Amino acid sequence: MQVSMHPIGGCLFMWTLIIQLVLQGSGVYADDATKNCKLIFESESERKVLQRIEPLGHRNFTAETKNGEDKYSYVFQLCGDAGGVPGAGVIQVEGPKTEKKVTVIGMYNATEVNGGSDYVRLLYGNGEKYDTHCSQEQRKAILMIFCNRNMNVGQLEVVQENREREQNCFYEFKIESSAVCPALEYKLSTGSILLIVAFCLLTVYLIGGFLYQRLIMGAKGMEQFPNYAFWTEVGNLSADGCDFVCRSRDREEPPTYTGVSTEPLDEDPDERDDHLLPM
Repeated sequence: MQVSMHPIGGCLFMWTLIIQLVLQGSGVYADDATKNCKLIFESESERKVLQRIEPLGHRNFTAETKNGEDKYSYVFQLCGDAGGVPGAGVIQVEGPKTEKKVTVIGMYNATEVNGGSDYVRLLYGNGEKYDTHCSQEQRKAILMIFCNRNMNVGQLEVVQENREREQNCFYEFKIESSAVCPALEYKLSTGSILLIVAFCLLTVYLIGGFLYQRLIMGAKGMEQFPNYAFWTEVGNLSADGCDFVCRSRDREEPPTYTGVSTEPLDEDPDERDDHLLPM
């Protein structure tokens, strides 16, 4: 049986597929990157904290340090196999590639997590035991993820290796990410609300008045403007007020002068015609 698809339906299907791919790429449909982490004390609150750092999942973070002639590399992965080592959340790599020694610092099957408004503290326990330090207890790694709104996910940095004690030794690392930043709250001030209301009222006044003047009153040209005569008078009065306050010229008009006549002003009109009579 042959199935045909309408061209419009085909376009809608293609656009739907494209939108889904874009949303998946942006992380809207991201899978649970933290489901493999096993919490020492399982709780809903800790799971929610883990969900905050899901953007860090499915990738290895690497940092390097030197201690004299020794060079160490550290690899971290969120709830995944760091450096491909099964079950390892953080590993230490020592020596060249041909003779490298891998030490598991922390396992993601022994996870503790807590956080605040702008940070998350992640702990991996059950690492390999120390040879001589820290009463030969198991290693553990502490990851501090701090808020930084300017980057999606930063680089892994080694803070310290604290092993100069009898117990509770640890490796500390840090990463900066916008994933743990608190959501910004946008609130409108009272002045902003008043401006928005005034703008809306002005818009309704202009549009409604224009339609009324044109459709009901049959006005044309500038007469379509609502209350045109009133606003014209307001404009004239405003201009007069501005001229009165701001102009620097004298407000009293100077007296006007007319030309002086060359004929005597007191001469009788009849006398002015005497020279026209015949002698």
